[in-house]
Amino acid sequence: MTFNKKLLFVAVMATLTLDAGAALAKASDADATRLGKDLTPLGGEMAGNQDGSIPAYTGGLTKPPACFRPGVEYCDPFAGEKPKFEITAANVDQYKDKLPPGAVALLKKFNTFKIPVYSTYRTAAVPAAVAGVVKTEATKINLNGFGITNRVLSTTPFPIPTSGLEAIWNHNLRYLGGGLEREQSNFPVRANGDTFKITTKEHRVFNQNLDIPQPNLSFYYTNYFVAPANLVGTVFLVHEPVDQVADSRSAWIYNAGQRRVRRAPDLAYDAVNDGTEGLRFTDQYDAYNGAPDRFDWKLVGKKEMYVPYNAYKLGEKKLKYADIVKKSHPNADLIRYELHRVWVVEATLKANSKHSYGKRVFLLDEDSWNVLWEDAYDTRGDLWRVGVHPFVQYYDAGVPWTRANIWHDLTNGGYLISGLDNESDGTIKFGLKARAKDFQPDALRRIGN
Repeated sequence: MTFNKKLLFVAVMATLTLDAGAALAKASDADATRLGKDLTPLGGEMAGNQDGSIPAYTGGLTKPPACFRPGVEYCDPFAGEKPKFEITAANVDQYKDKLPPGAVALLKKFNTFKIPVYSTYRTAAVPAAVAGVVKTEATKINLNGFGITNRVLSTTPFPIPTSGLEAIWNHNLRYLGGGLEREQSNFPVRANGDTFKITTKEHRVFNQNLDIPQPNLSFYYTNYFVAPANLVGTVFLVHEPVDQVADSRSAWIYNAGQRRVRRAPDLAYDAVNDGTEGLRFTDQYDAYNGAPDRFDWKLVGKKEMYVPYNAYKLGEKKLKYADIVKKSHPNADLIRYELHRVWVVEATLKANSKHSYGKRVFLLDEDSWNVLWEDAYDTRGDLWRVGVHPFVQYYDAGVPWTRANIWHDLTNGGYLISGLDNESDGTIKFGLKARAKDFQPDALRRIGN
C-alpha cells in the first residue's frame, strides 16, 4: 500500500476517535506556511545564529557519504575532523553558560570526563512526504488535557510549540522510519567499573506500517532478551496509544522460565526494568517516553547549548565494547559535541502525583525534536541523574535519531549505556512492516522460544 493510500485509510479510522470538544488547533494557517520558509519542515529556525557558529539550515544530510556500507556500518561523514576545543573541569567556568547543569556536574565529579566540541553541522532531515504531512496536519491537531487528538500521521504534531507539553509530544511521536528492528547491547557500569552485557532485540512498528492500522495507536513494540542467560527468552510487549486520555498504555511480559504471559501494568513512569541495575526508569527509555500526565510541563525557551551531536564515531564497527565502556563514563573521545539551538523544557512533578523525580529538564533538538539531554532532580530538589543522548542522522533512511543512550547516577557514581551494536552483525533496519496479529499477547510465547 502506498504512503498516500495508507494516509487515507488511517485518516478514515482516526475520525472514529476524534474528540469533538477538544481545544482549537495550535497552529494557524499563517504559522503553517512558515514551514519550509523561515522555519525548517519540522519547525526549527532556518537561519543560523548571529556569529555564524550555528549555520543556516540547508536541508540536512539526505545522501549517504561515499564511505557508507549499507547494512554493515553507518560511517562518519566527518571522520578526520579535530575538536575546536575541549571543555574540562579546569575550564568549565568559561563555558558553563552553554552547558546544562548535569554536564558541569559530570566534569567536576570525574577528572577524566571531558566535552570535545567540534564544528556544527545541521544534519537532521526527514523524507519529503513525512515533512508534507507535518505541514498539512499542523492546523488540525489538538491537545485534550495531556493527550493528543486529531492526529493521523504527523510525526511532529506541534512544529511551532506554545507549551512544554506540545514540545515533548513532538519527541514522543518523532519520525523513526515507520518501523525499525535492531539488536542492541546495554552495559550497566558500577562505580568501581564492574559491568556486564545485556543484549536485546527490538521491534517497533508504527501504525501506518501495520497491515491493519488500529484506532488510536502510535506503535507496537517488542523487546526480547538474548543475553545474559538468566534473562534469555524474556519478552516485553507494548501497545502505545496516541490519545492517552482515551486509552492508557497496555503492556505484557513473557517469562521463558515460567512459560506464561502476564500483564505488566507497572511498565511505565518510574518502574525499574530488568537489566538496568536501577540506573534508568521506564519513562527514560529512548530518552523519554510514555504518558506525560504526572508532570506540569513548561516551555522555558530556546537556547544555544553544547550537546552530543553527529556522534557517528561512537558506532564504528572497528570499536570493541571495551573501547567504549570505561569506568565512571563512556570513552569521552568517542562522543562529539556541537553548538546547537535546543528547546528547554522543564517538567515539575504535580501535586499528589507519584514519581521518583521531582523535576526534569530536557533539551530538545530544534531540527529533529530528539531529546539530547536530561537533568533529573530528586524530590528534594537535588540533581540526581543525567541523561546524555548522542544524535546522528541515519542518512540512507531519512531518520534523525540517537546513536546511543547514557544515564549517569551522580549519587552512586554508576552509569548505564544502551543502544550499542559495534560487535553485532549488521545495522539497524528502518521501514519495518508487520502484521498486527504478531504483536498480540498470544504471540509472545512464539517470540520467546
